[in-house]
Amino acid sequence: MSKVDTQLENLKSTIEQEVPNDVSVTDVKYEGPELVVYTRDPKRFAGDGDLIRRLASKLRKRITVRPDPTVLSPPGEAEAAVQEVIPDEAGVTDLDFHEDTGEVVIEAEKPGMVIGRRGSTLREITQEVGWTPEVVRTPPIESSTVSNVRGFLKTEREERRDILERVGRQIHREELSDDEWVRITTLGCCREVGRAAFILSTPETRILIDCGDKPGAEGEVPYLQVPEALGAGAAALDAVVLTHAHLDHSALLPLLFKYGYDGPIYTTEPTRDLMGLLTLDYLDVAAKEGRTPPYESAQVRDAIKHTIPLEYGDVTDIAPDVKLTFHNAGHILGSAVTHFHVGDGLYNVAFSGDIHYEDTRLFNGAVNDFPRVETLVLESTYGGRNDYQTDQDDSEEALKRVINETYDAGGKVVIPAFAVGRSQEIMLVLEEAMRTGEIPSMPVHLDGMIWEATAIHTTYPEYLRDDLRNRIFHEDENPFLAEEFNHIDGGEDERQDVADGDECIILSTSGMVRGARSCRGCVTSVQTRTRTSCSSATRRRERWGVGSKTAGTRFPSPTGATAAAATRSRSRWASKPSTGSPATPTGRG
Repeated sequence: MSKVDTQLENLKSTIEQEVPNDVSVTDVKYEGPELVVYTRDPKRFAGDGDLIRRLASKLRKRITVRPDPTVLSPPGEAEAAVQEVIPDEAGVTDLDFHEDTGEVVIEAEKPGMVIGRRGSTLREITQEVGWTPEVVRTPPIESSTVSNVRGFLKTEREERRDILERVGRQIHREELSDDEWVRITTLGCCREVGRAAFILSTPETRILIDCGDKPGAEGEVPYLQVPEALGAGAAALDAVVLTHAHLDHSALLPLLFKYGYDGPIYTTEPTRDLMGLLTLDYLDVAAKEGRTPPYESAQVRDAIKHTIPLEYGDVTDIAPDVKLTFHNAGHILGSAVTHFHVGDGLYNVAFSGDIHYEDTRLFNGAVNDFPRVETLVLESTYGGRNDYQTDQDDSEEALKRVINETYDAGGKVVIPAFAVGRSQEIMLVLEEAMRTGEIPSMPVHLDGMIWEATAIHTTYPEYLRDDLRNRIFHEDENPFLAEEFNHIDGGEDERQDVADGDECIILSTSGMVRGARSCRGCVTSVQTRTRTSCSSATRRRERWGVGSKTAGTRFPSPTGATAAAATRSRSRWASKPSTGSPATPTGRG
């Protein structure tokens, strides 16, 4: 019997001693970092809300309790009972029963009403039907990415379960070395923008943190060939941790699976979905530019399948000698400062990823309060003594002034911005300005991937800034659902209709004003009579990355080096880009 099997037997024995004598525990397994307890008495666990917490504290494990398949009520009967328990106001849109694990996935417009106060409704569901409920949010804006990811994971449940069991046994394997040291190896992104990648090594473990490309620099990838990384083979990596989804941190993660990696990726749930969106777009752009993609969509699916989502604040075993905790980084949706606790109090390392220290309209500022940190690896974009960032309030006022001037002239405002993060920040500025009368109410057309990225934001409001989250949850006001926002998804004809129509704002990718649809709007105007005002998100000195990270998602200055002047032209916004204009990925950070 292996050490892990012996460990599981001991855990099962301890659990049996802790639970009431008449409660039957049939099996105990590791699934990833979690300990899964199977029982013939799930209703007893549900009836005692503190029992699982006491077991987790006693065993120092993350515990999930599932019913033994022999005690499950038939799905047809269970569905009616579940619907009876859940309030109608919760807006249940789907129930999906998984007999292999005894779980029922409940998709609802208001998950909080399915959960109930301190999980009371969830416990009532288990007490009624025996099934273990899992709750997910129905996206307020329909998202093909969220739908596809959830559907894919549903079809791959059996293989994913095998992956989780294998990962769980790997995490809890026997330690083989008594040595004590920690080493950080930089594979990119130091003294440059892009190709973020680090290796955290101990005598037992190798963990890769991020694996991105270098924007605008073809062929420059992280130094994955070094012995600490893939030089010893992809199987030598124990885990991959992704701080956030921007391509300079995530683009090459699927490449690892092409080279044989078969382990876990730890990240937050929204980052998982955004990674899928942006890496698939990365492949599309490569194909449009006539370049051979570094991997295929099958490897993107592999990355999604191997992802283990974690929530902020959850302390999680990811190796025999390493615990991982995510904290809010304030950069984009789901971005995380990653804190590693090595050994039994031996050493603590935190990687900031990309951060925004202050609150923005979208997110709370980055967490910087840790119990212990011996080494902090901190991003330093705009950290130089001569770096200067325009005040956000000044930037917003300048933007509103440009919009009012352009509207009065009968024109259209084109704002190029990254699909993820900055676009949503601008949407909040525009929604508030129209609601308060600071700018006229007019259509805001969302082009490119902005609508899809916004839909993902609406799926995970718990990751947004406190006051914005409260506005959505408690006041039932979601600014992203404002009637002014319109998705342009009908191709060139619909864009031509926008070009020929009345005054409006066009929010379009890419924020670098290079290629993509936004560049058409920046270098052309809609008609001879129409003035187009374009505010660039980040571009400066024709170089990717120079001035491209405004310490998070701060809205840039719409004047000077980061703004294009209002222009007049006979060309149309919907016209094709000029020859040689490259397409540009929309997910840069």
